Amino acid sequence: TLLDFWMGVVLTLVSIEAARRVLGWGMALCAVLPIAYALFGSYLPFIVGHRGFTFRRIVEFVYLSSDGIFGVMAEVVAGFILPFVVFGAFMEVAGVARFFVDLSLAVLGRITGGPAQAAVISSLFMGTVSGSPIPETVTTGTVTIPLMKRTGFPPHIAAAVEGAASTGAMIMPPVMGAGAFIMAEMTGIPYLQIIKVAAIPGILFYVSVGVMVYFESRKLGLRGLRADELPRLGRVMRRGWYLFLPIIVLMGALIIGYAPETSAVFGIVTAIALSWLNPETRLGPTRIWEALVEGGKASLFVAALTGAVGILIGVLALTGIGIRFSYILVEVAGKNLPLTLLLLAVATLVLGLALPITATYLMVAVVAVPVLMDLGLPVLTAHMIILWLALDANITPPVALGPFAAAAIAEADPMKTGWSCFRFAKIIYLMPVLFAYTHILLTGTPAQNLWAVISVTVGTVVFSILSTGFFVVRMTIVEFAVLALATVLAFIPFAATTVAAIVIFTAVYFWQRRRAGAALQTASPGA
Repeated sequence: TLLDFWMGVVLTLVSIEAARRVLGWGMALCAVLPIAYALFGSYLPFIVGHRGFTFRRIVEFVYLSSDGIFGVMAEVVAGFILPFVVFGAFMEVAGVARFFVDLSLAVLGRITGGPAQAAVISSLFMGTVSGSPIPETVTTGTVTIPLMKRTGFPPHIAAAVEGAASTGAMIMPPVMGAGAFIMAEMTGIPYLQIIKVAAIPGILFYVSVGVMVYFESRKLGLRGLRADELPRLGRVMRRGWYLFLPIIVLMGALIIGYAPETSAVFGIVTAIALSWLNPETRLGPTRIWEALVEGGKASLFVAALTGAVGILIGVLALTGIGIRFSYILVEVAGKNLPLTLLLLAVATLVLGLALPITATYLMVAVVAVPVLMDLGLPVLTAHMIILWLALDANITPPVALGPFAAAAIAEADPMKTGWSCFRFAKIIYLMPVLFAYTHILLTGTPAQNLWAVISVTVGTVVFSILSTGFFVVRMTIVEFAVLALATVLAFIPFAATTVAAIVIFTAVYFWQRRRAGAALQTASPGA
């Protein structure tokens, strides 16, 4: 009816304006340009053109069809994201961020680069709750970045460590920045199965960042904090041990078989009840209201995507350009999986200049998953590849929102911070290749899966050390090349190659120790 049409016009305009207000003109244009494409496609060359559609037809399609504004993204936001975002807000108000930072400092603060390791571990814990890199950077970074600077980290390195560690919130179950929920909706694979598969690479991401931080700290000649500068573990646990319980209840409910949104509600109720164990964290009516408000604010970042992404997906479905893009990608790549992965990495990088991670992932997944499946990859593997490639939207200059937020806290140069963050988090470019060529996502037999996990873990550690250029001492070019060979061998999931990588790695270690001992003797007065 005419009323339906005008309601569609109103909702379309509201969707575009919501995206502009929350996410900027880049996201708004991602809705406006598809509408222009649908209107004027008949004037474009055949390879990308179409017969053209009237404005009324476009509005009706994006408003009334399940491929438009009320499509996948709206269902995910309403059914999954809001409950988990509100759960994270309740955990924040209950003091979980400070507890995780204090716990990490109490356990790791005295080792080399202790404050930086605390940033990594606290971000891992927070990532299970928040699923949002930028708020996590600001929340934990206000504590960890000044500590890192105080122990000798250059400001841009301190900010880069926090920015890289917080990026893992997008890939760390159970929230994964809405990625797991969107995958479940688009693939029909149970949510619990997705987060089970995603947990191993998520943990390996933090292993990589942690290893790089340790050897970067040694390269800079830094120390940990003194015992009197650190919180005591017993006191920290007595003050906040119960903050683990809402997460345990949430995960337990998921394992038992409750729906994700119901499990999130169980977690929220548990957080409210347990907060009364400590007078400082009690959630009375006022603080419950604060948590709800914070949850509403935090959800805007994803919720503002809903209408704009719905418009884009609606136009892709209406015009058929999504299917045509898949064929074009296949033509260009020529059924070549490595080249396809490279082209997808370029696509996510370009889209990430204007869009947040979730939007980049969703837009690329719509057109690229069929291509990857035609090349023989399982549907979940295809989605995981695209989600990990989309992470560069958060860490790669010239637009790197996570590191830039950390740079503001550290009073550091944003571009130096961005490139340093890219260096700490570059495992995100390697992991999609491993998804495609190994069984790290548990796609093989139990024996294949086990060797994949072992080999990729070894390879991640060696790759991370290699990335710093420092082991016992600074690497020579020859040592770097030999360790690079060990990295390649480690990532090949066979017992022989993994053992060979470990042997080479051990040989380089002892060679460097000998070189360090010789340098020490030369520098000593009695030499």
